[in-house]
Amino acid sequence: MRRLPCLIFTLTSLSLAQSPPVVTLLSDLIKIDTSNPPGNERRIADYLAPIFAKAGFEVDIVRTPQAEKAHFIARLRGDGSKRPVLIAAHADVVGVEREKWTVDPFAGVVKDGYIYGRGAIDFKGGLAVFVQAALDIAYRKTKLKRDLIVLVESDEEGGLYNTGYLAEKAFAKIDCEFALNEGGWIIRDAAGKVQYVSISTADKSSVSLLLRAKGTSTHSSMPLADNAIYRLARALTKLSAYDTKPKLNDSTKQFFSTLAEVSEEPMKTHFRNLVASADPEKVKAADQAISAGDPLLHAIMRNTIAPVLMNAGFRGNVIPGSAEVTINFRTLPGTTAGELIDEMATVINDPLVEITQSRVTSMAGTKMTEEQKEAMEKRAAAMSRPVEESPRNTELYAALERQAKATYPGALVTPYLFQAGTDARPWRERGIPVYGIYPYPITLEDLRRMHGNDERVPIDSLVSGVKLITNTLLEVAK
Repeated sequence: MRRLPCLIFTLTSLSLAQSPPVVTLLSDLIKIDTSNPPGNERRIADYLAPIFAKAGFEVDIVRTPQAEKAHFIARLRGDGSKRPVLIAAHADVVGVEREKWTVDPFAGVVKDGYIYGRGAIDFKGGLAVFVQAALDIAYRKTKLKRDLIVLVESDEEGGLYNTGYLAEKAFAKIDCEFALNEGGWIIRDAAGKVQYVSISTADKSSVSLLLRAKGTSTHSSMPLADNAIYRLARALTKLSAYDTKPKLNDSTKQFFSTLAEVSEEPMKTHFRNLVASADPEKVKAADQAISAGDPLLHAIMRNTIAPVLMNAGFRGNVIPGSAEVTINFRTLPGTTAGELIDEMATVINDPLVEITQSRVTSMAGTKMTEEQKEAMEKRAAAMSRPVEESPRNTELYAALERQAKATYPGALVTPYLFQAGTDARPWRERGIPVYGIYPYPITLEDLRRMHGNDERVPIDSLVSGVKLITNTLLEVAK
């Protein structure tokens, strides 16, 4: 067992000898390969259990039907006069293309002021910050009015046994007044100055549509004009040239207004026009300028369209009678599948391309039992349903906002619509506010590496992130 007086770890390499504890912790977490599939998140739970037990937490490991998957829960008891605060982070990561990395993605390499490895940003970096903050609070022996719950999740990147499963089986263990999760960004410029801190109060939903083109099935030696694959290709060509229009809600209006305050011309004017102009041409110009420079900002302001799966044909000498593609939309709150179907039908304008809602999941193509398929379809259906945005009038949001301003002087703080999805849904569906943050300042270059090659996070950002989260939790829990 690794011994941790105030989180001093057994060192695994000389390069970590003088590192802050959170860096050593993150390096250790990266070395535990939890690429999903298969995940193997139980290894993280087994690693963390003695660390939290030593610090005085009550430790619980919630097992799943898949032996190597488990959810880890640690609770530091307060006096119970207020309801618990929860911090949640997922243990699984996406896979890697090893040949495209310049370092071992599972070695937790520390160099040039960064720690490299799969999950460094998404979300083992956040897990390390949350764990370090919780342990620091425990070792201070501060009297708390709330229980502090640390949750380390399985299957956030895709799978059967995510927080939806956990909530069905053991919600009492993770019930709380409010929670922190992954989500908003702390963005700094190339000189290291933090420009803004965004706190996500909602996630975009995921809706998949199936486009099926029809044609005549015949021998490949006698091709006909109504080839289903060509028809589908024409439909995709139309979609590739199409983009949905910007549509801002209160949070994204405030977010882009904040960007206007921290930007130079001409982007300052573009951000202002996007939010407030009544001239469609100015809005269009603003959209084009903003989207050209940043795919993240392009995604935040609209429903996005992405082909993800294709299927056509079964033999090399047969022209198939149908061809299909699955399109994944990440949708703004309030968008329905029916609206998307109508919009796509207008764009494609071909009665021989059928458009229906699909229950495809991120595990498509994986061998599953009928029971597992049913569970995944249920999850996909749930992900397409909008949930209420978390309110900003809570103690936790106010504390996070105050501590962000104190930790990063001069930075603006704004609510944010997260461009993808998280495992926050089970709480938000039950009316429990969840606020998302990647608790370390990064540049846009760092952000582009997430889920990509040479993923990394700055060491100084991890340290400031621990300060931010520790002080936020102390403010709401003392």
